[in-house]
Order: sequence, then C-alpha cells, then structure tokens
Amino acid sequence: MENLFSITFGDTMIRFLICLIVNWFIVHFLYFRKANRRDFYFTFVIISVAIFFLVYLMMGMDRGKATMGVGLGLFGIFSIMRYRTDTMPVREMTYLFVVVCLSVVHAMADNLGVDDLGKMIGTPLAELVTIDIVIIGVIYAFERLLKVDASKLIQYDRIELIKPEKRQELIQDIEERTGLKVTKIDVGAIDFLRDMAMLRVHYEADGTADKEVDNKIKIKNSEYEHV
Repeated sequence: MENLFSITFGDTMIRFLICLIVNWFIVHFLYFRKANRRDFYFTFVIISVAIFFLVYLMMGMDRGKATMGVGLGLFGIFSIMRYRTDTMPVREMTYLFVVVCLSVVHAMADNLGVDDLGKMIGTPLAELVTIDIVIIGVIYAFERLLKVDASKLIQYDRIELIKPEKRQELIQDIEERTGLKVTKIDVGAIDFLRDMAMLRVHYEADGTADKEVDNKIKIKNSEYEHV
C-alpha cells in the first residue's frame, strides 16, 4: 500500500510539474511580454495550480461521476468569474481558458509509471508533451503573426467630424491628438446639446497592449462603458 501510494503520488507530482512549467512558460513568455499585466499573471498561475489539484482529487471518485463533477465544477468557476468580477478582456479570457484546459488535461492524464523508466518515455508522457508543444506552438505563431488590436473610449468634442464622409479627417485628428495608429472608429452616443460624441477608437498596439486602467467615462447621470 505504501509503495502504491508513493508511485501514484510520484506520477501526480511529475504531471503537476510539467503542467506548472508549461503554464508558466505560456503566461510569462507569450502573455506577459505583451500585456504586462501582473494581476492576470498571478491569476493564471494560481488558477492552474488550483484546477490541477481540484481535478486530481475529483478523479479519485468513480470515473463517470468524476467526469460530470469536473464539468460542473469548471462551469461554476467560469460562472463566478463572469458574474462576480469585472468583465475580462477577450485575450485574457482566452489565456485563462488555455491554462484551465491544460491543467485539466494534465490532471486527468494516465499515470506515467515512475517505477518503470521504460514508461517514462511511453505513450502517456509523449501525449502530454505533444499536446503542450502543439498548444505553445499555435499560441506563439499567432502572437507573432497577428498584431495586437486594442481600443479606447474617447469623449470627442469635434462633433462635425463624425459624419461618414469626414471619417478620414476624424481618423487623422484622433491620430494627431493621441499619437495612436488608428485602424477603425465606431461612433456611439451623440450629445448635440454639449457638442460631444462617444467614440470607440481601435488602434494597433506597439507590442504591449495598454492596460485596462479605467476605460469608463461618466458624464453626469450617464455612464458609457467599454464592453
């Protein structure tokens, strides 16, 4: 019994270390280099650890019940994040989903067999490494190929430029005043009484996406949010 426990625990810790290293690599080298968000850095790493052991303990139950329990548990986690916290940007939500999925995959993987060195290079370990390499490769490729597209809400005063035929003048004015490389502008609420319009300005981020510091603008009793 003691030998069996040590084998199982050793398999678990090897899979945990692989999971932790892979998730840390994704968060540190692929996400953090561009986003520079320490709050999400902390969140992703800690959630990966918590999810791994949560799923691992659930797998101690009957296989069918464990699968259902894992599904319900993950649904609950994402529901809490959706309704009990501030809206998370799409890019951050994608990385969170990747981290959670990798933690689940590593926790539910078959035992590697630490008592037999032959099994260490066998199918279970090879599958995990292959999955990790594929996911890292795909994220790296798209991070390199695609430019970071960010957006800001701007309370704009030159309301005469919001006409469709003057869109180029509007873009040029925004670029001169903000220094951003504007790719698209969406016109939102318009207030003719105060000669003001709300614009969502999309622009190319220069390698590091701006932090979502406070993308809300309150005007008297109205509030326009960045969604």
